[in-house]
Amino acid sequence: MIVKDLLKEDDFSIVSGANGLDKEIQGLYIGDLLSWVMAHLHKKAIWITIQSHINVIAVGVLNDAACIILAEKASLDEDAMRKSNEEGLPVLKTKLPAYELAIKLNEIMRQNTEALHSKQDYLEE
Repeated sequence: MIVKDLLKEDDFSIVSGANGLDKEIQGLYIGDLLSWVMAHLHKKAIWITIQSHINVIAVGVLNDAACIILAEKASLDEDAMRKSNEEGLPVLKTKLPAYELAIKLNEIMRQNTEALHSKQDYLEE
């Protein structure tokens, strides 16, 4: 699954970093305390946060996040938007609270994995 696949859902819109929409997704992380996120965010994971300043982009780049999703209608500031575009780190937004967003993303990723396995089974026959 890639970040671009999320944009097929009505709940998401792209804010910046559109040149990184082909990044692969391998997991999900929720957190707002940047030092904690730096230590725990896995490579290629979606990061859900309400933080919206330039340091969020730095943490996402440092940890090689697949994308950042701003929950609860949080707005990305101009400097962060510019840096996201420079770094090719997609930032999406949604009105959903982080908990509901995580449930939705888990379902999307599960369905995508099931579809991938079905396709692989078909190709192996």
